[in-house]
Amino acid sequence: MYRTRRLATLSRSLRLLRSFSYEQYRPGIFYGGLARDTAQLIDALWTDLTGSRLPGASVLDVGGGPGYYAAEFARLGASYVGLEPDVSELTAAGLSGYGAVRGDGAALPFADSSFDVVYSSNVAEHIPNWREMGEEMIRVCSPGGLVVLSYTVWLGPFGGHETGLWPHYVGGEFARRRYERRHGREPKNVWGSSLFAVSAADGLRWARSTGLMRFAFPRYHPRWAWWVAKVPLLREFATSNLVVVLRAPGGSGGPA
Repeated sequence: MYRTRRLATLSRSLRLLRSFSYEQYRPGIFYGGLARDTAQLIDALWTDLTGSRLPGASVLDVGGGPGYYAAEFARLGASYVGLEPDVSELTAAGLSGYGAVRGDGAALPFADSSFDVVYSSNVAEHIPNWREMGEEMIRVCSPGGLVVLSYTVWLGPFGGHETGLWPHYVGGEFARRRYERRHGREPKNVWGSSLFAVSAADGLRWARSTGLMRFAFPRYHPRWAWWVAKVPLLREFATSNLVVVLRAPGGSGGPA
């Protein structure tokens, strides 16, 4: 996994962590940087696991939001389709027309084996049926293609999203009520409605049950800290975002 590991530097980790503070107030800074990093990560994973480069590959982004990702994948020469259930999110950054699809991640409106890469970034923790979404991602992935699921771990420092770094440790409902008292409004991510507890163990258990898992790592950590994802209890608190990588059957192999 040479190219993927080479991306995971300390300077990248610090840059991404600094950008988190902009999510609610200047989303273009946060999502623009995250989109750039995601495209680079997918390109590296694709090269490491298939021996090919991303230009010409078809990419489905499940829960792509307002379209920040489209331009970044276009720069890499990939054929990008973003799927989002919320029409207001679809148009927030001007994404419309070809490449923008409104739909449900747990019932993808695509035929089997439609895309070379199917990925989802920071969606699983926002839906109650994320495992069904994962199965759908596998279904629409072409033979030998990649399925990449990246999500925020509930007990990690950012599990509560905008409700703070610690209140979610008391409980999701407590964090929601505290946010309402402090800000006079509900958080964007409402516990039990648009925010759910997904553990690192949950994602790993599901990925292994498919028989297709290649590896997993903490997305925002430098490569020398990836080992935390291998330690059962520690990974729940020390992993802010877990990436699980699957390869659809029918490929010609590749490094694990």
